[in-house]
Amino acid sequence: MNQLSASAMLSRAASLRRAAAAAGFSTAAARPETGLYGFDVLRTAKGFRRFVDDAIERSDELVAYIGQLPPSAEIVRAMDEISNTVCSVIDSAELCRNTHPDKEFMDEADKASMRIYEHLQYLNTNTTLYNAILKAESEGVMLTEEARRAATTLRVDFEKGGIHLPKDKLEHVNHLNLEIAQLGRKFSENVMNKPGFVDIYPASRIPRNMQRHFKSVHCIKPWGDEEQRNQMDTTKQKGLRIVTDSGTLSTALRWVSDEEVYMVGNSEPRENITVLDKLINARDELAKTMGCKSYGDFAIRPNMAASVDVVMSFLKDLSGAVRHKADEEFERIQDFKRTVCNEKSAKLEPWDEDYFIGMMKSSVHNLDVSVVAAYFPLSQCLKGLNVLVESLFGATFHQIPMGDGESWHPDVMKLSLHHPDEGNLGFMYLDLYSRKGKYPGCAHFAIRGGRRLSDSNYQLPIVALVCNFSSSSKIMARLNHWDVETLFHEFGHALHSLLSRTEYQHFSGTRVALDVAETPSNLFEFYAWDYRVLRKFAVDETTGDPIPEKLVKALNASRNMFPATELQRQIFYSIMDLTLFGEQGSKPMDTISTVADLRRKHTSWKCVEGTHWHTRFTHLINYGAGYYSYLYARCFATTIWQEVCQDDPLSRSTGSALRDKFLKHGGAKDPSALLKDFVGDSIIINSGVGIIPDISSLCKEVGL
Repeated sequence: MNQLSASAMLSRAASLRRAAAAAGFSTAAARPETGLYGFDVLRTAKGFRRFVDDAIERSDELVAYIGQLPPSAEIVRAMDEISNTVCSVIDSAELCRNTHPDKEFMDEADKASMRIYEHLQYLNTNTTLYNAILKAESEGVMLTEEARRAATTLRVDFEKGGIHLPKDKLEHVNHLNLEIAQLGRKFSENVMNKPGFVDIYPASRIPRNMQRHFKSVHCIKPWGDEEQRNQMDTTKQKGLRIVTDSGTLSTALRWVSDEEVYMVGNSEPRENITVLDKLINARDELAKTMGCKSYGDFAIRPNMAASVDVVMSFLKDLSGAVRHKADEEFERIQDFKRTVCNEKSAKLEPWDEDYFIGMMKSSVHNLDVSVVAAYFPLSQCLKGLNVLVESLFGATFHQIPMGDGESWHPDVMKLSLHHPDEGNLGFMYLDLYSRKGKYPGCAHFAIRGGRRLSDSNYQLPIVALVCNFSSSSKIMARLNHWDVETLFHEFGHALHSLLSRTEYQHFSGTRVALDVAETPSNLFEFYAWDYRVLRKFAVDETTGDPIPEKLVKALNASRNMFPATELQRQIFYSIMDLTLFGEQGSKPMDTISTVADLRRKHTSWKCVEGTHWHTRFTHLINYGAGYYSYLYARCFATTIWQEVCQDDPLSRSTGSALRDKFLKHGGAKDPSALLKDFVGDSIIINSGVGIIPDISSLCKEVGL
């Protein structure tokens, strides 16, 4: 999407304010002048330098303070303050460099991120801190379960940094960790900055109501035979430029089955082939230096799963269970293509998948995307977030006018989550529209974690919910239903952060074991499909009529047409991730052929030679050897939905169970104990040294 003019930005900002009002958000008094995200130090881009300096100075003071303490719970509290100080910089810099439209702010945030990361490496290898936590843990001075868990977690984190290794090995680990961070950053930057593009002619190949999402282009179209052509025999033909970032690519392939669009979209950025090779080698060397046989084992060891073998066995069993139904679905799609194209021997190609699946769903269930989107204007979807928190938790969102310098773009708005008895529970920034240079996906960013400051004072969490919905300056966005599902997914993460009430920010919200982290987000996806929820906010802007139950039933029936195909894809992604960061052979891995082989083995679809879609799969950076956690979380969330939420998803009793038994604890409790206490023992299964989810609820949902 092109950058908007100043007047267009102001126009859309005004429409966002109207959306907030339409959503029922009341407003509070204006805040005084401040800096970015409410940090006074960030009034200018160069403020990031002072932000880092202050964090280093404060953490050094705390290190000296801890060095003088006797074994006590105060050691954990002071170390948590170090974590809080450093994380405030890391999290703010990460959000800024991914979303700020001002290049100076992005550059300064990028430099700040690397500086504070280097300081974090120093802290992670600080023997004063390590010896203090060792002594406090061994002498049993922690009086609460959370304090004991915090001490153990901190010790394990130190040891993951190699603090217990000889000096030469520790220096090597520090070097590798820095290299891994830089490679991960380069991988993500390439994905954002080098998406590729394809021009589609004629523009009529894309439905008229979707054309505004793409840039118009023109070419000269000649008329007649070669020898008859001259300047008078030409005309301009309108086309559309498809920028093949992953989100736009997915949208485009729903409307046009095009080999070139697919090939370009799945062959960029080429530079990441080399970046990924280097990342695999660096992670493997790190794991071996730490005494593990692979990076996968190093990364998974602290999680519920505990080992690659446990996860791989789970994934392969699930792959085998879903294969027959996925093959049946593939044959149905191929038969449909043959009928539509009137070619009895037509083969199904990878670029056909979204196009023909979409066509089948529309033809069977008579779903018109524009009709569905009419019930999901952004203002109503924001109202839906309010419906959820008010029904479940008795809380409401209030819009807060931001101080000068607090916001990074006119589109951004800030909400407080307020409870009538408890006061404010936390704050959330919303940055919902696509723009040039912005992080291309949808994500939840923490800015500040919650923690206990005193018996009467709690540091409230601050988060940002970032999406990339398309809209012109004059038209308020209308969301497709898959966008609504995405919004609810990220909102699940935000609620995890906003509603957690942990003693330590080290455990706040989403700071949990990786294989349970995606559970709230997956759970709230179910809310986006439930008529009892949708009828509360999905309203036609023109008529005021709520979404018809018949339409919601059609959406659900459409969703359930090819569940095995989608599940198979997620299994493949997880196995690919574990394989890339698993045990390495004597020869360097060819990731392109490895991924192609895994696709052929674990999906019903063939791999197109010359493509390497995994070089834009940023989960390899953020979730290296951990992508399986999405499937773990889906199993957990499906069980929670069926056992706890489904009967009465908006009741206060359902909300109380969600908040009191799960969300408020963040990472402060052992995740397996938390899940069992919340739902019952059957939600997890002991498998050798680790834990796997019970899959019966998932199998029921998918129809296996």
